[in-house]
Amino acid sequence: MVDTSARLLKLLSLLQTRRDWSAAELAGRLGVSTRTIRRDVERLRGLGYPVDATQGAAGYRLGAGAALPPLLLDDDEAVAVVVGLRTAAGGSVAGIEETSLRALTKIEQVLPSRLRYRVTTLHTATVRAGTAPGPQVSTDTLMAVADACRRRERLRFDYTSPRGGDSVRSVEPYHLVSFGRHWYLVGFDTGRGDWRTFRVDRLAPRTPNGPRFAPRRPPYDDVAAYLAYQLSSRTWPCRATVTLHEPAEAVADRVWPGTGVVEAVDDHSCLLHVGAETPSDLVWMITSVDADFTFTSGPPELADALRAQAARCLRAVREQ
Repeated sequence: MVDTSARLLKLLSLLQTRRDWSAAELAGRLGVSTRTIRRDVERLRGLGYPVDATQGAAGYRLGAGAALPPLLLDDDEAVAVVVGLRTAAGGSVAGIEETSLRALTKIEQVLPSRLRYRVTTLHTATVRAGTAPGPQVSTDTLMAVADACRRRERLRFDYTSPRGGDSVRSVEPYHLVSFGRHWYLVGFDTGRGDWRTFRVDRLAPRTPNGPRFAPRRPPYDDVAAYLAYQLSSRTWPCRATVTLHEPAEAVADRVWPGTGVVEAVDDHSCLLHVGAETPSDLVWMITSVDADFTFTSGPPELADALRAQAARCLRAVREQ
């Protein structure tokens, strides 16, 4: 009976994870025959769970209309949820810390002792580093932006530019992106007639939203890559491009997100677009990729900074 009950819970858990299952797939997951699956489905129906037949009698789907049991998690899923909540408690969303801790407390109270031991061990052995506090975003602002994205409604907001000055913007919102310690909105700025990125902590939504809009074709296939390019090539006062004499896939992991974007050229080279505060910072970023390169475009000061760095390195070698 214990095995049967455990199997029913596992079957119910599987039915919650996706819309349709074949009897053969369920049988394979549970290590039983399709005949046993049919009997277990009948038991679930007897308990009040609407399990509908699909594909004739060869598949099943969990229907709507009945209360489901508490969320079923296996060991790895439970640990993942707890770790995620602990991380959220110190994250970039204002007001979510206490909520995350409350949810974490509730979950830990119902975890089996072996799982409590695992998550407590992980927590006590872990030290978070490199988490200097960044600007926080209120959950109300995040939800207002996300709702406008989903409903395809023009978003109006007050915006504070990073270089000073306030403005009122009207934007067709498309995506929210969590990048580093910041949240960004990517959308089409109707006032500027172009695509823009906005730091969410610098905007204050106005209500009500504007009219609904027909989706435009965005200038990207990967919104995260597009945002990385925008951050590295447009927001820095000092920008440059160099040709790296290695294929793009060989150097992509050596470039820090938000400071440089790799653009493939051919099987033997690629372009690196970088941005920074000063030419000296650009020199460090370019040379940190550890690849032969050619200066392609950028401020004259960058060429001078590269020569100065090369001379400095040569002097260091000669002194040995």
